[in-house]
Amino acid sequence: MNLNLLGGLTFVAVFAGIILTHELGHFVAARLVGIEVEEFGVGFPPRLLTLFTWKGTKFTLNLIPLGGFNRWKGEDDPEIKGGFYAAKPWKRLIALMAGSIMNLAIAVLAFSILYNQVGIPDPTRVQILDVSPNSPAQIAGLKMDDVVLTADLQKITSIDQFRSLIASHLDRNLSITVQRGQEVLDLVVIPDSKRSADAGATGVLLGNTLNPVHSWLETIPISFRATYVTGRELLSLPGRLIAGVVKPSEAQLLGPRSIWNLFQQSVTRDVQSREPNNNNAPQIPTNYTLTGIISLTLSLGIVNLLPIPALDGGRILFLLPELFFRKRISPKYESMIHGAAFLILIVFLGYFYIADFIHPVSFLLP
Repeated sequence: MNLNLLGGLTFVAVFAGIILTHELGHFVAARLVGIEVEEFGVGFPPRLLTLFTWKGTKFTLNLIPLGGFNRWKGEDDPEIKGGFYAAKPWKRLIALMAGSIMNLAIAVLAFSILYNQVGIPDPTRVQILDVSPNSPAQIAGLKMDDVVLTADLQKITSIDQFRSLIASHLDRNLSITVQRGQEVLDLVVIPDSKRSADAGATGVLLGNTLNPVHSWLETIPISFRATYVTGRELLSLPGRLIAGVVKPSEAQLLGPRSIWNLFQQSVTRDVQSREPNNNNAPQIPTNYTLTGIISLTLSLGIVNLLPIPALDGGRILFLLPELFFRKRISPKYESMIHGAAFLILIVFLGYFYIADFIHPVSFLLP
């Protein structure tokens, strides 16, 4: 099969699957707590057709392919029995949070699949994943896959510790002991303060060694932790942008066209990395598609929990006074605010998607 076509089909399957899983979470949770769902929509209105009806819920296909929705019974009327606003606050909270919880669960599953393929990172062992040409590290004799045992006579137990020692030895000798296969070597590197932050003072890409997986259950705890850490980094991104820690070029928003291009590259690289090269020598398989799925599902789950009207987080925000103080905000006013915010959101997304289609983000996977 043509790899570009395969990449496009993967994008459609992943994008639709993540959105539908999010909405399915809302649907299942609502039904479990007794909230009736009148419509489960794929895409946003106007409606194209009704696919089928199941237990009072219409499953529909809609014109605007920007997402999906659940239309709960009694969304703005607490007098309608079995409706959303007639339900107790904790039931509404469960229904609202379930979509993002499903996205986070997908991220945990994807991380688990990834770790089953590559191994579980050992956070206490630092490994050199790459060495830049003509860098201080290459001049010192460091090579890819070296495991850093000590630096400045200190036992290295984390990447942050090693980076701190590099930063404290700019333009000075830093003694390093590394393990290379069965050998233990003593080397001296001189971190260069004149190198850019992107290049790094020594020119190495650091990571953790990977331990083999003996059971799928071993990957579950680290998958939960990786989901938490990645989500935390995503939430802190605006602050890091303002502080100048992250460059704007490193945190560009991707629309459907850019994500389409990303998945075409990802699928192509992943397939090619699993084929023998010209010398029939084994290659290291890449997993860009899995990491793309993780980024997408985490982004959707976390963004939906932001306290913005029309999003799940905005609805949860309006629910908090009732949940903690038993004071309900008027459903009529809340519905008006969410409705206006939804229209603004649709306009914003439409503009952003058109701009992304005309000028997609340009990038090349390493």
